Amino acid sequence: MLKTTAVEQPNRLGQKPAFLQSVWWTGLCLLLAGAALGVLSLLFAIGPYERVVFFSYFRHPLILFLNLAPVELFLIFLCLLFGRVRAAYITTAAVVIGLSCTDYYLLKFRDDPLMFSDFINIREAFSIAARQKYDLTPDRRIWFGIACIFLGLLFISLFVRRRMRMPLRRRALLALIPAALAVPLAFAVSSRSLYAAAVNNDHTNQWSATQVYLSKGFVYPFLHSVTANALEKPAGYRKADAAAQLARYQDADIPEARKVSVVTVQLEAFADFSDMGVEGVDWEAAYGDYHQLRQESVHGRMLTNIFAGGTVNTERGVLTGFSQLKDFRSKTNSYAWYFADQGYEVTGSHPCYQWFYNRKNINRYLGFPEYWFYENRYGELADGAIAGDDVLMPDIFTLFRQKRESGAPVFSFNVTYQGHGPYDTETVASGEQFTDGRYSRTSANILNNYLSSVQDTGRQLLALKEKFAAVEDPVVMVIYGDHKPWLGDGNSVYSELGIDLDVSGEESLFHMYGTEYLIWANDAAKAALGGGFTGEGPDLSPNYLMNEVFDLCGWTGSAWMQATEETRRTLPVVTSIGWYKENGGFTEWSGLTEAGKSAMRIFRQLEYYWET
Repeated sequence: MLKTTAVEQPNRLGQKPAFLQSVWWTGLCLLLAGAALGVLSLLFAIGPYERVVFFSYFRHPLILFLNLAPVELFLIFLCLLFGRVRAAYITTAAVVIGLSCTDYYLLKFRDDPLMFSDFINIREAFSIAARQKYDLTPDRRIWFGIACIFLGLLFISLFVRRRMRMPLRRRALLALIPAALAVPLAFAVSSRSLYAAAVNNDHTNQWSATQVYLSKGFVYPFLHSVTANALEKPAGYRKADAAAQLARYQDADIPEARKVSVVTVQLEAFADFSDMGVEGVDWEAAYGDYHQLRQESVHGRMLTNIFAGGTVNTERGVLTGFSQLKDFRSKTNSYAWYFADQGYEVTGSHPCYQWFYNRKNINRYLGFPEYWFYENRYGELADGAIAGDDVLMPDIFTLFRQKRESGAPVFSFNVTYQGHGPYDTETVASGEQFTDGRYSRTSANILNNYLSSVQDTGRQLLALKEKFAAVEDPVVMVIYGDHKPWLGDGNSVYSELGIDLDVSGEESLFHMYGTEYLIWANDAAKAALGGGFTGEGPDLSPNYLMNEVFDLCGWTGSAWMQATEETRRTLPVVTSIGWYKENGGFTEWSGLTEAGKSAMRIFRQLEYYWET
């Protein structure tokens, strides 16, 4: 009788059936495993937010595809590279789910998602985690994820062949397919226009940077952050050259006799329209109190980088002296840090939510050991509402007095919310009428609501000024608007008022991007600093506002400020929208002199170095 050899026994114990060893079955299992890992990543992507956010991903096919496709390609590529299915699965799970869990804990503890730039600051991140003593004990979602990964590994071990029986050369050629597909996918993932179009506001707030991020999943926004949040390096940049340039200056201390408290108030969407020649509006009724304060201050025009939105661009430009801003994912040089080094008490407030523009985390990176928001102060002070200026401005004074109890001067950096658009088109909440009836009902309602807010802001500013005028402590108050307001869809009110926004010259440039700044000092500050603080100030951009404050106070400032003063002498206005002021006139880059271009190149080199 003939004996059957081992090779002729295809169904012997321990050997997988033939169809389980086919290339098609392996490929199908790889696709299912990649999709499973991608979906599991989405479960972690929502952090502590409601599960409905997770289910919303499946109603947005583009977002779902952009989260799953990178995982699929990565897994297939590794499988062809290793030649082992289990090794590829374990590596992919470790990378994708490992990063997803990190993002999950960041959202859970700090409401701050994981971005690529965080890896640059990983040492600082571990230091922060150690100091905060976060509880990293796995919760039910973590255990569920571990169980899913283990079950996937068990399935692959039982039902998929362990090794790809394919020559290395053939595997290498096949690996070119996912690598080639990764190229157009990388362009799609990095596209800013596609990222803006991939909207999922089903259960998230479009004004929260964190919620906008997680509304798109995790893998997709994380990969997008590789390029989107990077600060562009200037042409010809060399770190050593920039460091040497900055080393020409030395940080200067504020003389003890000249130390005065500095209180800044950034006004939401506040702009003075009274000097534009528009008729049919009682401008003085709206701006009367503000104009009274302006007469007692140094006042000037400020050309911002934004129109009708983007508050933090002006806010952080003033605070840092930077014209082009990075994503602020780590400790960043700012004037708050400088004042703290000079022995000042550093504080600030914003009556809206702490997640708005991620101020809760970013303000710490910018040097504020404490900052007051709706959640930790103003919700209670305003009985559950977002506090208006009638609550915020008296509280700015209260917080100032509390900080002064230590005996140190105070740097207080405050951002209002009152005045935030859009404004009601149907009714006027205050009942105030500033228009004379010549404008359309919709435009009149928008304008009357806006000017009612402006009128109250002026009243509250004047009251705050009176409080600081009555104290013996020397105080300088800095007040400025962040941007022009929204006035109707398509700028309809601007159009009806005849305000030109075509940005063709200086007048229309300021119509669109211009606001105003006031720098006021009480008598004690004038005595300490040698008087002044009235009259017309120079045109400037937000990054130079603190330069003007220091100049009026007679302070030399940090090495960074001294370096930027050199640029300011040549270019007193520098923007990120492509406009500059040189030799008394406004021009785009092509119109700058060689001296202006040279000053701008040096500024960008120093800015990149100091910012990063």
